[in-house]
Amino acid sequence: MESLQACVERLLNCSEPTASAMADFERFLQSLEWGAIRASEPDPTHPTGWRVNAWVKQGILFGFRWGVLQAIEWGGIPFWDKHLYPPRRFEAEAWVRIVPGGTAIRRGACLKPGVVVMPPSYVNVGAYVGEGTMIDSHVLVGSCAQIGARVHLSAGCQIGGVLEPVGALPVIVEDESFIGGCCGIFEGTVVKRRAVIGAGVMLTRSTRLYDLVHERIIRAEDDLPLVVPEGAVVVAGSRPAQGAFAQQHQLHLYTPIIVKYRDARTEAQTALEEALR
Repeated sequence: MESLQACVERLLNCSEPTASAMADFERFLQSLEWGAIRASEPDPTHPTGWRVNAWVKQGILFGFRWGVLQAIEWGGIPFWDKHLYPPRRFEAEAWVRIVPGGTAIRRGACLKPGVVVMPPSYVNVGAYVGEGTMIDSHVLVGSCAQIGARVHLSAGCQIGGVLEPVGALPVIVEDESFIGGCCGIFEGTVVKRRAVIGAGVMLTRSTRLYDLVHERIIRAEDDLPLVVPEGAVVVAGSRPAQGAFAQQHQLHLYTPIIVKYRDARTEAQTALEEALR
């Protein structure tokens, strides 16, 4: 059988959405939903540990190019969207819990067995969510974001997505990480496995992360994103603003701080979710 990458490359040269092209696109979408292909995947040879599959993003963009704006009914209410990306429907054998209350999982998103989604939440096309992950209420998982296994995305947190440029790394949250309530993880930030991001922390490409344990400043460099180290416990902090006016008014700037690395006490604090499965 022709490789999916070859199919996508052929689709990109289509002048019109033929029946054959649409069949290839359906195969592409199903492969995304099964997790057989991913917008980004682990690569130990890369400095971040991840590589981007630009051809997968190109395939997703093809769906927007050929999708037709039409009414799509969901929960008895009509919405207007591209017809190739309706909300995804799950069968019992998927072993995914989607609690009623306004959640939508878009076609082309992969939710592995054991995922729990509390309402209302949204998972966009190209996103990957690993086994046993908890998506709590009011969570957004953006397009092509990669969420590992046994991750907890707490209520109100936002995981940014990226489709273009096709070579840009999406947000990565690796296995067994804990993302606290109302956090924002954006612009290709990589959260390494077992990290704990405290409530209200915002991480972007321009964020400087202060590591009190190792007395260093972690930041994005050149083409590499911000990378939160494995097992780091990050909380929202502040640092004095520069200048006489700032000193006069005792002004401070927000900054995330690594206060420690994961230990037995941290394990106990993040274990409650297991009792709720």
